Amino acid sequence: MQLLEAVTKKEYILVVDDTPPNLQLLLTMLTRKGYEARGVNDGSSALLTLEKDLPELVLLDINMPNMNGFQVCQHLKSNELTRDIPVIFISARDEVLDKVQAFSVGGVDYITKPFQIAEVLARIENQLTLRRLQRQLQEQNELLTQEIRNRIIAETLLQEANEKLGRLVNLDGLTQLANRRCFDEYLAQEWQRLSREQMPLSLIMCDIDFFKNYNDTYGHIAGDDCLRKVSMIIKQSVRRPADLAARYGGEEFVLVLPNTDIEGAMSIADLIRDKLCELALPHEDSAVSDCVTLSMGLTSLIPKTDSQPAVLLTAADYALYRAKELGRNQTYRIG
Repeated sequence: MQLLEAVTKKEYILVVDDTPPNLQLLLTMLTRKGYEARGVNDGSSALLTLEKDLPELVLLDINMPNMNGFQVCQHLKSNELTRDIPVIFISARDEVLDKVQAFSVGGVDYITKPFQIAEVLARIENQLTLRRLQRQLQEQNELLTQEIRNRIIAETLLQEANEKLGRLVNLDGLTQLANRRCFDEYLAQEWQRLSREQMPLSLIMCDIDFFKNYNDTYGHIAGDDCLRKVSMIIKQSVRRPADLAARYGGEEFVLVLPNTDIEGAMSIADLIRDKLCELALPHEDSAVSDCVTLSMGLTSLIPKTDSQPAVLLTAADYALYRAKELGRNQTYRIG
């Protein structure tokens, strides 16, 4: 069906021959066959015609004045716009060397004069069929290439969406710190790793002092803003890639500090306290200060393969309880 449609569209064939009877005969038979046929009688005219309109095929004589068929064909094949146009040589020269040269300069077929009309038409149709198939293949390759590009783009967007979703799943919406789920998974992961490497793992638990009173005094919107500001201080105080700051729940925060001993953890706790003091968030209903303060429990140990992270978590939680029991706004350490 596609081949019939292509012929219906009157494929354009350029005939180049300096012998008027031959040129007229070829143009007549091609027109009757349903092609759009145009003719020129020399090589220069052929090249000028090709610049204006590209044919589907060129029938090319060899013996012509000024520029012979071999030279015309070489010009066509050296031009990116015309190099794919099939060229059929049609000539009275019947020497083997002539045919070899015709193919060497880019011809696809060679017809010897005097020719049979049926043979010429059959060879033309054969080359046009090949050209149609080549174009179909090229179009299919272009479609396939575009589909591959679209798929790569879609996969990239999907990957980005999954990564974003992964970040959202592991982030606390209010504070943008790691959430409780992320904390639990990371603590278990680092416990296993450091139990193999026999390196220290520290944990700091923080609690905003009298935060219920803060909400009652300033309102929950201000309370959320306070949580965000304290979270930012905590996040800025841990700078190593392996350190993790998380919201443990409510007004409680926790820091996982791999490869950090008790003194290193104390330094981070002191840094958090200093930054919070500099921020000086007013808290008029606090029993320990006129600004927002933190109670912190801190512990450190070298994990063991026969124990669980709950050991570290329980110790840090007890240390936080002792900090509150001793008056709040302080750090209590175990280890």
